[in-house]
Amino acid sequence: MATILLIDDDQSLLRVTEYQLKEADFTVVTASDGNRGWAQFNSEKVDLVLTDINMPGMDGLELIRKIRSQDENIPIIIMTAYGSLDNAIQSTQSGADDYLTKPFSFEALQFSINKALQLRAVNSENKRLKQEIADKYAPENIIGQSPPMKEIQSTIEKLSGSDATVLILGESGTGKELVARAIHYKSTRSAHPFIAVNCASIPENLMESELFGHAKGAFTGAIRDHEGKFEAANNGTLFLDEIGDLNLDLQAKLLRVLQEQEIQRVGENKVRKINVRILAATHRNMEELVRQRLFREDLYYRLNVVPMTVPPLRERKSDIPLLIHHFIQKLEPTRKITVSAAAMDKLVQNNWPGNIRELENLIERFSILFAGQEITAAQLPGQTQSGTVSEEVLTIPFPAEGIGLEEIEKTVILEALKRNENNQTRAARFLRMPRHVLLYRMKKFGL
Repeated sequence: MATILLIDDDQSLLRVTEYQLKEADFTVVTASDGNRGWAQFNSEKVDLVLTDINMPGMDGLELIRKIRSQDENIPIIIMTAYGSLDNAIQSTQSGADDYLTKPFSFEALQFSINKALQLRAVNSENKRLKQEIADKYAPENIIGQSPPMKEIQSTIEKLSGSDATVLILGESGTGKELVARAIHYKSTRSAHPFIAVNCASIPENLMESELFGHAKGAFTGAIRDHEGKFEAANNGTLFLDEIGDLNLDLQAKLLRVLQEQEIQRVGENKVRKINVRILAATHRNMEELVRQRLFREDLYYRLNVVPMTVPPLRERKSDIPLLIHHFIQKLEPTRKITVSAAAMDKLVQNNWPGNIRELENLIERFSILFAGQEITAAQLPGQTQSGTVSEEVLTIPFPAEGIGLEEIEKTVILEALKRNENNQTRAARFLRMPRHVLLYRMKKFGL
């Protein structure tokens, strides 16, 4: 149970409140004035501070300020017989989380304590998760020891103190979003949101609203005000994936946002100031798009402050064993596989047109069909064995103990996605099913 530091110069109230808190299964440490309370705070491990304001020597407000200078997160509740608005404002400005006016019921005190402790637990969990995410996307966790990957890791480190716009180039499946997340979590904006938008997956008529938001009644179906991605990413980072697919009208509006750092929701005259860092990515040749007047030259140069190119897997083959080991380690223990030396040689020699995404999907497929086994060269699909793109026969083993239809279906979906470079529309057409059915089944299998 939580330990509470209880500080009050009223001995009667101190003993009664101590008794009630102990009856409620709290551990209680007491002090009769601010100086003794400060000493107890430094000598005991406490989870919450419950203190009076008006005390001889160090008063409650000074005590709060000293505690806050040492611990920003510990909950502090003020209790006082001087229940005025001024005292409430002073105590909260000094760092108190709640304010109780004497006399108060123990139920009110217990409610305030439980609320403060729950909020602290939520904040601690959020902080832990944010740190876990930041650790996950640290530059050193981008898998690869090849020269081009070391260069990417080095560039991310150099960008850590900058808000520069970055344009990340590379083929589909090379890990451009992973690089963007690493840039964000290494930056001074890491405590704020990272919002990703795929410019190729949102219909053109919805894209403006998605980016900038809209006002209620702006168009048919706009039944309430809607916050856009720029506002959601305020003080953080907005990642515009497949920026090369953005239409020219929206390119002009995006350029203005980058220049002015302000947006207007669709159907609203109000200008809203924002503070957002832009990272963009594309698999397309941007200079060619500019030459063909399909992409604004001024926007291209605004985005291309720091260009980064993520190499295709065929140009960093020395990283393939590291990536395979990484993907295997992510598998559930019952689905772990090993890869024979001969199979590894074949995998390293493959051209991988689908890049890292294709490699990860292949390991996923092996983990379903050959869980707990060693993958041999003979078990590799035809394309991988030859090292060139060719017509591939999908072989599914039928063990004596049987196989689940869902495992077969998942394997077929993974294969269709691989053959179509993870383009869901083409994969759905390849499987002769509506796209929404494919999306449903991908969600069902966690793909």
